[in-house]
Amino acid sequence: MRESAERERLEQLLEESRNIRGVSLWQDAWRRLKRNRVAIFSLWLLATVALLAFITPLLPLQSPVDKDLQNRRFLPPNLAAAHLGDRPSLQFADNRLTAELAEFETRIAELRSEAAQIVDPAAREKRMVEIDQRVEVDHPFHQLWHDLGPVSWAMVQVRIAIFGDWAIPSIFGTDDLGRDLLARVFWGARVSLIVGLVATLVSLVIGVSYGAIAGYFGGVIDAAMMRIVDLLYSIPFIFVVIFVLTFLEDDKTKAYLESVGVSRMTIFYLLIGAIYWLTMSRVVRGQVLSLRHEQFIEAARTIGAPQGRIIFRHLVPNVLGIVIVYMTLTIPAVMLFEAFLSFLGIGVEPPDVSWGLLMDEGVKALSSVKTFWWLALFPGLAMAMTLFALNFLGDGLRDALDPRMKNRD
Repeated sequence: MRESAERERLEQLLEESRNIRGVSLWQDAWRRLKRNRVAIFSLWLLATVALLAFITPLLPLQSPVDKDLQNRRFLPPNLAAAHLGDRPSLQFADNRLTAELAEFETRIAELRSEAAQIVDPAAREKRMVEIDQRVEVDHPFHQLWHDLGPVSWAMVQVRIAIFGDWAIPSIFGTDDLGRDLLARVFWGARVSLIVGLVATLVSLVIGVSYGAIAGYFGGVIDAAMMRIVDLLYSIPFIFVVIFVLTFLEDDKTKAYLESVGVSRMTIFYLLIGAIYWLTMSRVVRGQVLSLRHEQFIEAARTIGAPQGRIIFRHLVPNVLGIVIVYMTLTIPAVMLFEAFLSFLGIGVEPPDVSWGLLMDEGVKALSSVKTFWWLALFPGLAMAMTLFALNFLGDGLRDALDPRMKNRD
């Protein structure tokens, strides 16, 4: 009887154990993160901002670069009707973008038809190339938007097909050149977010790789690599950035970069990213030092796994928690640094626009005689909201990924 009772009890325990499902670190972290309402709200807010920034060309916004010094300079927030191409000096057909597009496409079609009738193949091909070049230069889009990429160009075409000439009124007001501030805030979000993401990813790639290698090898290699980090910490990088960006302003340098297909903004992204990897390397190095003698690392060494595989396939995935947390805290720092550089006039250059550049323009517009408050308020609110959300999300991720916080509410 006793053996039978013990057997039944064991079978019951086995049955219960089969019904228990293990929870991974990431599943447990997500479950705890969902209990943090502020972090979840910040996550949804950031997702919304990122989505709106991506689909900005699809939104019925006014032109972010079209100027109207005579009629729209320093207009306060208003609900006056707005249409694309209604500024008389644009000289669009019927003062509408859609009408101008229709006429332009008709003219180009006629030119292509005439070129197709040319008998000489070489002359016909040359004429077609000239027509394509004219389209690139004279297209009406170039007067209302600056440097649209292929994806943004297609999205603007869809926007015209859906909304036509209608645009959202200047509910954020206009700036000193008569440009719609709402459109500039949305288009500026694209640049500011890209700067934050790209520069942060660059810093993570460099910092994680450098710190993981130093922590894994330890000893003399670790000491030498960390002394290099200490040396770099002593360099005032703001002066380095100013020097490099000033060097890029040279005409010969600009011509060379254009010849190899590298834009100034690309250098700008990489340069900022190359600054913020130092702290990440130290953080990752400390985590790897605590993991390099664990049993799973010793097992990988025993079976003859290459050192590169051990570092990047076994150690780095185990420090991703702290990397993700630090990433959410680095993006605000990078965005603030970009805003600071734009404020100094050496960051994003017009006609490109970023939140930092908009805040610089807003501060310049403030005076004791008359205050154009909307120029500083709305870009500042957009940037502050995004930075606060990133910091709150970073705090939430830190708590969710910290094993010591597992049993706390």
